[in-house]
Amino acid sequence: MRLFLKMLLLLLTVHGFSQEMNLDLSPIKIDSLYREDQFYFGFTFNSLQKKPIDLTQDKFSSGFATGFLRDMPFNKKRSLAIAAGIGFSFNTYNQNLKISNASSTNEYEIMTTGSYTTNRFTQLSVEAPIELRWRTSTFESYKFWRIYAGVKFSYLVLDKSIFEDTQGKTIVTHNDDFNKFCYGTYISAGYNSVNVYAYYGLNSLFQKAKINATPIDMNSMNIGIIFYIL
Repeated sequence: MRLFLKMLLLLLTVHGFSQEMNLDLSPIKIDSLYREDQFYFGFTFNSLQKKPIDLTQDKFSSGFATGFLRDMPFNKKRSLAIAAGIGFSFNTYNQNLKISNASSTNEYEIMTTGSYTTNRFTQLSVEAPIELRWRTSTFESYKFWRIYAGVKFSYLVLDKSIFEDTQGKTIVTHNDDFNKFCYGTYISAGYNSVNVYAYYGLNSLFQKAKINATPIDMNSMNIGIIFYIL
């Protein structure tokens, strides 16, 4: 009986050890329907285009954008896709265009003389990008080359203009002369998470602002880097 119990205990020990050493050698299933849904974060240098005579940008103007893109591949290799998303952007434009308000009327003046410490306008917008995508990604690799190009539509939610000199500070908000709806084309390209980015606005930042009866028809070109995170 003792011999039988010892043999039974030995068998149970060996069986348990063999279960622990049993490795799962089944093949890894490849997801042939993977998507590149991504959050994006972008930082840009903002340059005003088609500026009126004597209007200059004397300081660095920056921008920030973030949002989410839904990926929709349309070929078997899933190297081509369309993506649509939603996000928001915050852009600053430092320049010498003074924006003031008198008797509920906005006034615009290019400051070619005199000194000031601050002169900028900022815009917070909701944006909706739609893009065509090419990439070398696979299900196993998160590091790949990409070129994304598309159009971006934005709606102005908040705006603020600040002018400050030795006589005080002038602030104008909710300026109806700004164009509420803007759109433009963009492209991003790179490898892995970090990519170069460029956007060019196709319509003016202003819809009815004038300097001496001449309409202000400036648009924006933003160049920087953008990060894509799964």
